[in-house]
Amino acid sequence: MGKGMTNMIKLTEPAIPVFRIFDMDKAKEFYVDYLGFEIDWEHRHQGDFPVYMQISQGNLRIHLTEHHGDCTPGSSVCLYVEELDELVENLNAKGYRFMRPGVQAMNANLKYSSVTDPFGNKITLHERIPHDGH
Repeated sequence: MGKGMTNMIKLTEPAIPVFRIFDMDKAKEFYVDYLGFEIDWEHRHQGDFPVYMQISQGNLRIHLTEHHGDCTPGSSVCLYVEELDELVENLNAKGYRFMRPGVQAMNANLKYSSVTDPFGNKITLHERIPHDGH
């Protein structure tokens, strides 16, 4: 590389996690009904082929795929959010029978919660704890 050049990746859009799923109905129950995502689009090469789809909530996008080689089940993504306590309270109020997340302090500066989809993919939610004077 030339002088002054770096290996810095300059994203033009936020990264999009890709999660492997095995059942569209269970995926929709978890991501749409429970977490509140919207389905942006679905793609299948033919009518009964595996689906590849995008879901979103605000500026967060996630791709879900039934395709065998796209990614590995049991993946994980870490998200930094605001109002974590309220978010978790709202999730628990929905009465999703497979999940009751809690909020825990990681250290003096960070608290977290996590949810795991029916396919073993984990979404960890972090919130920075503000301190007076900082």
